[in-house]
Amino acid sequence: MIPGGQPNMQELLQQAQKMQQDLATAQQELAETEVEGSAGGGLVTAKVTGAGELRGLVIDPKAVDPDDTETLADLVVAAVHNANEAAQAVQQAKLGPLAQGLGGMPGLPF
Repeated sequence: MIPGGQPNMQELLQQAQKMQQDLATAQQELAETEVEGSAGGGLVTAKVTGAGELRGLVIDPKAVDPDDTETLADLVVAAVHNANEAAQAVQQAKLGPLAQGLGGMPGLPF
């Protein structure tokens, strides 16, 4: 800090660049991390990345009833939803500390 309470712009720029690099690294790690969610006691399992991209879906043959496709559809939605919740937890763990770091920079409204 420069005397008088004004932030050092060079310091702020360096902090911002470091945070931008950390954010890019965290986003890449999220894209590579896979989490699973399931429904129906494991009859349907969905795999998504930490970024929320659906990568896989496994349906146990016991879940397939040609006369009741609605239940299967519900199980698929529930499994994907469950996997996305896990992905959000991973996102919070990776990105949360970076967001908190923004609040420590003078001049930013966080």
